[in-house]
Amino acid sequence: MFRVTGNLSAASSPAVATFSAALRLSVASTLAFASPPHLRWFSTFSRSFLGRPISSLRPRIPSLCPMSLSGFSALKATASFSSGNSASREILVQHLLVKEEDSKLLAELQKRILDGEDMSDLAAEYSICPSKKEGGILGWVKLGQMVPEFEEAAFSAEPNHVVRCKTQFGWHLLQVLSEREPVKDIQVEELHSKMLDPVFMEDAQLIDVREPDEIAMASLPGFQAFPLRQFGKWAPDITSKLNPEKDTFVLCKVGGRSLQVANWLQSQGFKSVYNVAGGIQAYSLKVDPSIPTY
Repeated sequence: MFRVTGNLSAASSPAVATFSAALRLSVASTLAFASPPHLRWFSTFSRSFLGRPISSLRPRIPSLCPMSLSGFSALKATASFSSGNSASREILVQHLLVKEEDSKLLAELQKRILDGEDMSDLAAEYSICPSKKEGGILGWVKLGQMVPEFEEAAFSAEPNHVVRCKTQFGWHLLQVLSEREPVKDIQVEELHSKMLDPVFMEDAQLIDVREPDEIAMASLPGFQAFPLRQFGKWAPDITSKLNPEKDTFVLCKVGGRSLQVANWLQSQGFKSVYNVAGGIQAYSLKVDPSIPTY
């Protein structure tokens, strides 16, 4: 279980980041849904490692009010491992970094991990990456987001098996903790077609993560309100409100906030989660012009 605190903003999205975000993305995309503190400040490390600002990798969404998410698992790793390096595959990576000249320290740390010590503790003490504050957890990454040497090592690694690699930043020890397929998008035209089927409307879970004043201006039938700013109220017992086994469709204004929530739902074990691409604004423009835009 990972303790996650911070702003519900496009850190996933998920977005600003440090050098450690050069090794991972959230939010969101990732978030992931909410990112650790070290993923929310920017450095030249992240630019050089990724080759472009981390914000270019994920959607920009409106800033939301600060909210603490500690007290429950916001990034529970539930996926199982599969073989292959498909472009859609995402892996949850942990690492520690030492200077190039510290190869003896690297060997010592690798031996200590093999002897049973926790990489989180060793990263916190020895790593020169800002992710040391989070025990070396970099979050979810996919192909094309890391420098080639790190990417090759990470995507070739066996699960929970510590490997080493060298990059321009120094020596890394890394391990892959879990993997998953990213949240699927559904286009508004396809959603509309499905919503014409009464069986779909009865069986599917439709959730709208916009704020109450937004929903009052424009809404779609059948969608339940789960305002993102009230995340702390409804998230801890989400599985008592929604069934993780059912198809779940998440809507917001343009698709950014809904992607955050969709990623988080998937991390909580929801089996089939869809993000409504373009949100209700796209639905109004492409399907039903009678729905107001704002």
